[in-house]
Amino acid sequence: MEKSCSILVHFDKGSPAMANEIKEALEGSDVEAKIDAMKKAVMLLVNGETLPQIFITIVRYVLPSDDHTVQKLLLLYLEIIDKTDARGRVLPEMILICQNLRNNLQHANEYIRGVTLRFLCRLSEPEILEPLVPSVLANLEHRHPFVRRHALLAVAAIHRLPGQAGEQLLPDASELVEKVLASEQDPSARRNAFLMLATCAQTRAVVHLLSQADHVPEWGELLQMAALDLIRKVCRSNPSEKGKYIKIIISLLNSPSAAVVYESAGTLVSLSSAPTAIRAAANTYCQLLVSQSDNNVKLIVLDRLNELKLLHREIMVEMIMDVLRALSSPNLDIRRKTLDIALDLITSRNVDEVVLMLKKEVVKTQSTELEKNGEYRQMLVQAIHLCAIKFPEVASTVVHLLMDFLGDTNVASSIDVILFVREIIEANPKLRVSIITRLLDTFYQICTARVCSCALWIIGEYCLSLSEVESGIQTIKQFLGDLPFYVATEDGEAADTSKKPQQVSTATLSSRRPVVLADGTYATQSAASETALSAPMVLPGSLASSLNLRSLILSGDFFVGAVVACTLTKLVLRLEEVQPSKAEANKACSGALLIMTSILQLGQSSFFPQPIDNDSHDRIVLCIRLLCNTGDEVRKIWLQSCRQSFAKMLAEKQFREAEEIKAKAQISHAQPDDLIDFYHLKNRKGMSQLELEDEVQDDLKRATGEFMRDGDDANKLNRILQLTGFSDPVYAEAFVTVHHYDIVLDVTVINRTKETLQNLCLELATMGDLKLVDRPQNYTLAPESSKQIRANIKVSSTETGVIFGNIVYETSNVLERTVVVLNDIHIDIMDYISPATCADVTFRNMWAEFEWENKVAVNSLIQDEKEFLNHIIKSTNMKCLTPPSALDGECGFLAANLYAKSVFGEDALVNISVEKQTDGKLSGYIRIRSKTQGIALSLGDKITLKQKGGN
Repeated sequence: MEKSCSILVHFDKGSPAMANEIKEALEGSDVEAKIDAMKKAVMLLVNGETLPQIFITIVRYVLPSDDHTVQKLLLLYLEIIDKTDARGRVLPEMILICQNLRNNLQHANEYIRGVTLRFLCRLSEPEILEPLVPSVLANLEHRHPFVRRHALLAVAAIHRLPGQAGEQLLPDASELVEKVLASEQDPSARRNAFLMLATCAQTRAVVHLLSQADHVPEWGELLQMAALDLIRKVCRSNPSEKGKYIKIIISLLNSPSAAVVYESAGTLVSLSSAPTAIRAAANTYCQLLVSQSDNNVKLIVLDRLNELKLLHREIMVEMIMDVLRALSSPNLDIRRKTLDIALDLITSRNVDEVVLMLKKEVVKTQSTELEKNGEYRQMLVQAIHLCAIKFPEVASTVVHLLMDFLGDTNVASSIDVILFVREIIEANPKLRVSIITRLLDTFYQICTARVCSCALWIIGEYCLSLSEVESGIQTIKQFLGDLPFYVATEDGEAADTSKKPQQVSTATLSSRRPVVLADGTYATQSAASETALSAPMVLPGSLASSLNLRSLILSGDFFVGAVVACTLTKLVLRLEEVQPSKAEANKACSGALLIMTSILQLGQSSFFPQPIDNDSHDRIVLCIRLLCNTGDEVRKIWLQSCRQSFAKMLAEKQFREAEEIKAKAQISHAQPDDLIDFYHLKNRKGMSQLELEDEVQDDLKRATGEFMRDGDDANKLNRILQLTGFSDPVYAEAFVTVHHYDIVLDVTVINRTKETLQNLCLELATMGDLKLVDRPQNYTLAPESSKQIRANIKVSSTETGVIFGNIVYETSNVLERTVVVLNDIHIDIMDYISPATCADVTFRNMWAEFEWENKVAVNSLIQDEKEFLNHIIKSTNMKCLTPPSALDGECGFLAANLYAKSVFGEDALVNISVEKQTDGKLSGYIRIRSKTQGIALSLGDKITLKQKGGN
């Protein structure tokens, strides 16, 4: 049977020879050898050895030793060994130890007295402690504080002995400790005395605290923490008394100790809802946020501020600028959490200050070179975006500043900027002209395909006047360069038409030399094909960035080419409406057609290693047909419907956000039979302003039902699991609490027999990726009594786990152990996974980062492979690129590549592999790939296969 032990030291298993060596060393006169032998003996005992033969040797040769180290090891030895027999009676040889302990308690050396008193704290046998009580009490008045503080701990331990033993040994312990506390000067001794009173005589501790209320700020840190702990206990049991202690807590907010200040603020928030108290606690947290350098401390303080924000938002709104001071920390987690808190506290009164602060932080990221400046800038852009959506009047102050970051090397940050610009230009028509002008001026900085595509869409939709339309067309032509993109020479080469003397570094780097193409063949290429093969990264400020559109298209990104075609189509259609000269409009139209045909020519060229994809080809051909033959209905779709759809999307987004805010603002109602408190009829005599405020807040909580929010007893009952039957001698049930990756089992065990159950133990084991943190100890259960046993379990994966076990106990009548088998507890992944929201763009980015190629397992009741594939193609509207191919054999295998732009985003390839097993069932996978941006699945994308009840 395992036993509880306060010492844990690893040591290999011993042997009888080692026990003999220890005995010989202890009998010798060499002190160093005795010390080494005592250490070995202690380690062997801790690891399960008994060593009964050395006890008498230790009594004869070790007890008389004056060496301090030997005496310390002797006390450790005495702490470990069994002091009682199987029936719980003290062994007779323990009487030999009592005299030695009494001598140590009266020793001239303070250290010997102190370690002996500390040893007595771990004894639970009244027979051994009884003759030592007078010596322990005498040490309460010792001149040295080291002895006094351990004497107080010993008195507290003796007084806490189970049953009535403690009261019988020290009936007046509380009075003695109270007298010592009144005259004691040592901080640690005072804390020990105060803790003893708080545990054993709470009333006396409260009287002492209230009598010293004005001097509490002068107490030591340890004693102040003990006082706060006592206040929490008292107010939890008697909430009506909390007014007496709030003044003490507020005085501790100015303590020089950060730990005391933090605990005081937390205690104040838990006891009082008065605005003055909440404001004082929030101020304290903000000061800790700035003064503490430890990032873990800052994260914990931010969690506390977040809790205050949820409960007392009106007060926290006033503190928003103090919270934002935490942005000075270089840690990204702290900055992210700070921005999350601040964004929920923005109002029309403070939005200007907040946006100004965020603008300064954006500028700082540009001037300083830190490792994660790009990610921080992205967070700031998203924060400013949210501010501008909530309060459109601030958009004009930030949009032009953020547009400087369209060419940011951090792709995510630049995407956030362009999405912000797209939303602001629709929501703020007054800013349209300035945004379009600024976008056309900064277009050369853009270096990524996604940002470029969005910018082109904005130019196509919001260039309305004649000058804007002409500037838009001219900008696109400028960054596409000369046309066509290549020409075929007499010897069959492809020559780039953009070769100019000033562009030697990008356009005329290669001469005639063989290169290896994508399919492994050799070819002689010039600059255009060389650029396409190498797919250069165009950085802002580089020479190639002046032709960013051309570089993207030559790198094989024909989706950008399709966007260019759509933008030019919109601009030409709008030019026909605003341009009075028909000749100019026709000239612009022919120029646009030349660009589109050049892109098609490049994509279909045999010299280009990456052919144009079908979707981009179809889109460009559609634009060419539209410009050649335009009808009024089609013109309306292209010039009005796209923008109307975008406006509708924004309206739906705002509606969803408003609905979420309404859902969160749940109003609690009071019960019809609740007590009504009339504030004006209360007796205010002797109450401070803070106490009055607190009374008012309590009344408001009671009226709005906030006191009832946490008391959801019905919900708790659903998590109680019955572990044994009603007819079992021991009844057990468990209350399961899941918190993140920790599972806590609160097991209630009831003895339903008329006998005392000894060594009752809850033995648990786990299956799956669950780990039992600590093993519950043994208990003795009186007849028809109950016991609460807690077990902690760690979750290390998302697999379903099982907890099983039994209850083992002994009775005085039966020598054998009785085992009661418990019902299994199944822990499902849904018990410790909480729902969360994720933006569509963020989800796509995370999906792409996790794995470039993902598989989705498929199980179906369909028996035929071709029927299965045809069902997928039909149900998902995919276009089959390669015909299904099957291999004959015992297990048929079928695969097909499907193009699924409408389901999985641009350039997504879906590869479906199906295999027929020997039992006739189909199994396989769906592999999703994307050429340009990895996986592009959004939260709403699904493939559902239904056939004869199977999915």
